[in-house]
Amino acid sequence: MAKRPTITDLARVSGVSVATVDRVLNSRLRVREETARRVYEAATEIGYHAAGLIKQRMRQELPEYRLGFLLLRGNDVFYGDFARELELAVSQSQRFRGTAAIDFATSLAPDEIADQMRKLAAKSRAVAVVGPDHPTLTAVVEALKARGQPVFSLLSDFAAGIREGYVGLDNRKVGRSAAWMIAKAARKPGKVALFVGSHRFHGHELREIGFRSYFREHAPDFTVMETLVNLEANDVTHDAMLDLLARHPDLAGCYVAGGGMEGAVSALRTARPAEMPVVICNEINAVSRAALADNILTMVISTPLAALCRELVGLMAHAIESGAANAPGQTFLPFDIYLPENI
Repeated sequence: MAKRPTITDLARVSGVSVATVDRVLNSRLRVREETARRVYEAATEIGYHAAGLIKQRMRQELPEYRLGFLLLRGNDVFYGDFARELELAVSQSQRFRGTAAIDFATSLAPDEIADQMRKLAAKSRAVAVVGPDHPTLTAVVEALKARGQPVFSLLSDFAAGIREGYVGLDNRKVGRSAAWMIAKAARKPGKVALFVGSHRFHGHELREIGFRSYFREHAPDFTVMETLVNLEANDVTHDAMLDLLARHPDLAGCYVAGGGMEGAVSALRTARPAEMPVVICNEINAVSRAALADNILTMVISTPLAALCRELVGLMAHAIESGAANAPGQTFLPFDIYLPENI
């Protein structure tokens, strides 16, 4: 039977004195965070019985922050998953003890989103928001920044140059990737449709720019039609997709650049066109996965939510601890691509 590791063993493996280990275990005197972490990692490595206690002691020394998050559409699968990943990232942070205050916008109206931002900021140290690029929201960000409260834009940028940072995908590359797939996978050139949630979403605007620029540069035989606004609503997307299929039998492809994927899929399943267009949507879930398997969708571009949330929470904590950045930046996460052959 193996000998149970002792405090002397722990001190030796972690490279500190027994007295230092005792201080970490019993919080007798403050120990540098780096030293305490080294002791904890050594305790975990050798199976020291009080490893859990050390971790608990370390967390007690951490500052406590309440972070606010404003997402869209609480009944949407994607935003439900987003909320769970945010809660997990906050609870698992190694640099603070935190609480995630998560709210969902009830509409896309800038005045209503601005009001929710103010209420969320009143009970949070830092705020991250999914919202449109609108002067009303910019004014709120300016006011919060003036009182030292950092605001981050999520998924779609807004208040550029004022907000603390943007965290999301490189949306221009997303749009070009969708166009590339349609141009390569379509049986022949034809008409191409594009849905955006709103012309006020900067991320959707960038996806449209990338999408159109690819066709201009590399696939001019395709005709990209006038952009359709679906308000990210499944019912609107469903009806508009049915109308597209009925009026344009030569529809070669379609990209739903924002929400509304479920509506597009239901319309395609209902219509079952003789020649299925190449359809690109966003975010992997049960509906999009099944649509890929049934060759209803050709490709799904997905946000790596777990990685995004960990990155975001770290940036928010840094902003709280270090103050406003001299040059507000952008953090781009690599996006995931799902095809019928890799789901």
